[in-house]
Amino acid sequence: MAEIVDMREARYYSIQQNEKVRCGLCPHQCSLAPGETGLCRVRKNAGGQLVSLAYGRLSGLHMDPIEKKPLYRFFPGSRILSVGSYGCNFRCPWCQNASVSQCTPGNGTAESGSVSADDALTEPADILAMARKQQSIGVAYTYNEPTVWFEYMMDIALLIRRAGMQNVVVSNGYINPDPLNELLEVTDAFNIDLKSFDPGFYAQYTNGRLQPVSDTLKAIAGKGRHLEITFLVIPGLNDDLAQFRDMTRWIAGHLGNHTVLHINRYFPAWHFSNPPTPADTLRNMKTIAGKYLTHIYLGNIG
Repeated sequence: MAEIVDMREARYYSIQQNEKVRCGLCPHQCSLAPGETGLCRVRKNAGGQLVSLAYGRLSGLHMDPIEKKPLYRFFPGSRILSVGSYGCNFRCPWCQNASVSQCTPGNGTAESGSVSADDALTEPADILAMARKQQSIGVAYTYNEPTVWFEYMMDIALLIRRAGMQNVVVSNGYINPDPLNELLEVTDAFNIDLKSFDPGFYAQYTNGRLQPVSDTLKAIAGKGRHLEITFLVIPGLNDDLAQFRDMTRWIAGHLGNHTVLHINRYFPAWHFSNPPTPADTLRNMKTIAGKYLTHIYLGNIG
């Protein structure tokens, strides 16, 4: 892998013995010896200092319809500048964006853990200038997991907020309370990927835990930020209708029955080749969710 020369010091970490550092950004709390990189692939111990390998390194930069995030009830019909980088703190085997989420800037492929990256860094002020030029409503942090490039996202978001524009975060919600609280101060809308209502599912398929995600959802709702949830239905793994009923009841009770729910169809991707979700499964789930929630949309169904 090519060496990343320009690295920015990361935030939310502590120094341990023997130049080890412990990252405090997400619940993984990775403890890293010098030269080691966290589970996210983009936060590294460089000589006793935690640095971000993703700062200013773009994997994607596009103008998108806001509905593509997906956000259906936040500035509908508008367009937003979407920014992506590298890395993720989950390991979902069906990830449709593995070419950037399971990588770090460098030279190689998703399987080897690195991808090609432009030597030039895109500074936050450049993103603001692009958003203004394209007459975007703001910036969406998306494509890979944006919380793992927290420092870059926050630096952009502060400029966007000061410019009177909108910040949108598309995330798995796996972030610790202190950085989340900071993010809540500058973010206008979230789409959070709720992958299952089963803790065992998170442990087996994401290498994460459900509780921090549900805590994130409650914090977003409690702050009054616009919230939409995406639920990707994977046959045989998270399509139990009784458990789905419990999930929608929990969403209504803890987040509000106005919370938007996107029930999306799965298609084979990356390391997962199970057949696509039957369309009838999604329709049945929409009927169940309609007993508790007001705004429900089916995605990837044609």
